[in-house]
Amino acid sequence: MTKVTAYMVRHGQTYLNLYNKVQGWIDSPLTEKGIQDAKSAGERLSKINFAASFTSDSGRAIDTGKIIMKANPHNMNIVSYQYPELREQFHGYFEGNDLNQMWQFVGAQVQETTEKEVLQNFGLERARDLIHRADLYNNAENNAMFWERLDHGFDKIRQNTHDGEDILIVSHGMTIRSIVDRYAPKLDLGVATKNGSVTKLIITDDDIKVEYFNNLGEV
Repeated sequence: MTKVTAYMVRHGQTYLNLYNKVQGWIDSPLTEKGIQDAKSAGERLSKINFAASFTSDSGRAIDTGKIIMKANPHNMNIVSYQYPELREQFHGYFEGNDLNQMWQFVGAQVQETTEKEVLQNFGLERARDLIHRADLYNNAENNAMFWERLDHGFDKIRQNTHDGEDILIVSHGMTIRSIVDRYAPKLDLGVATKNGSVTKLIITDDDIKVEYFNNLGEV
């Protein structure tokens, strides 16, 4: 069985993160803190001999991946891939809106008013369906659409890696937390994925195991 170790990093803080805006497929630059988030992740991962780097095709993930790679002494030999399948979930009409206002609108369907209440009472996967249903333009991803895309991304990673390799993946907060929620639900304690944090995955031919989540310390 093929086994690949992936160190999955959430991109550094962006301006839309700072302003508490909904940021899925839309993008914004890294803040100064975001650059430091990426540099810190790069320092903590600098001793890993990566065979490849995979990022979403969002600028914030690409920029974070480049900063991480600069800290790695093997960076000249690391192949880089950019996959749209590794993007954050798509919020459709709500992209760029105030985050709290989106959750008030979405939560009204189930008599809740905050992100915390919706996620605690209905879970990440049902919440995606609620966002899809609340989208006035019917563009937001529902849960099935999200996982079809992300599963395809992991299949592409499997096709471009070999047994025993270590790889870097740079993706997004809710995407990473959704992986943890599905494959290691006991590790999802209701805390958002931190910018620059590392989540360690073991990717096999037909499964994903999560060794730890949201790590800002030694890897």
